[in-house]
Amino acid sequence: MGLSAAQPRPRKTAPPGLHQDHRLRRLAAAPGLCVTALKHRRWVQEGARKEAGDKWKDSELVFTTRYDTPVEPRNFNHSFELRGNAAGVPRIRVHDTRHTCASMLAALGVHPRVAMRILRHSQISVTMNVYTQIASPETRKALAQLNASLDL
Repeated sequence: MGLSAAQPRPRKTAPPGLHQDHRLRRLAAAPGLCVTALKHRRWVQEGARKEAGDKWKDSELVFTTRYDTPVEPRNFNHSFELRGNAAGVPRIRVHDTRHTCASMLAALGVHPRVAMRILRHSQISVTMNVYTQIASPETRKALAQLNASLDL
């Protein structure tokens, strides 16, 4: 018997703990630097929780305001820019860090499918659009040979 328009579709629910297990699997694959940063963030958040007292919202988010509410994107971008300036690095947008990661993975010779999983792209074409803009060692070698042949 099919569902009529008036009947809601049955909801598929994940078994208890599945969401948590999925997050742990992703964390286990994270580089050590990221794990260290996340552990530090947890420590900072625990201090903020104690300081906020009853104002703490308990959102279960990683990056929040001092009261555990979501960070406004504008504020995050501003903070990112301030930290970049303080570090003396060239100004880039937050999203550009994903391209930097993709470029570094390509330069390291990481297979595009693996990079796709790391970057959490849903389609390989998105990853390949980034990868095809990166000069491979073979491309650099060919251009160097071309340049040498043109030098008189």
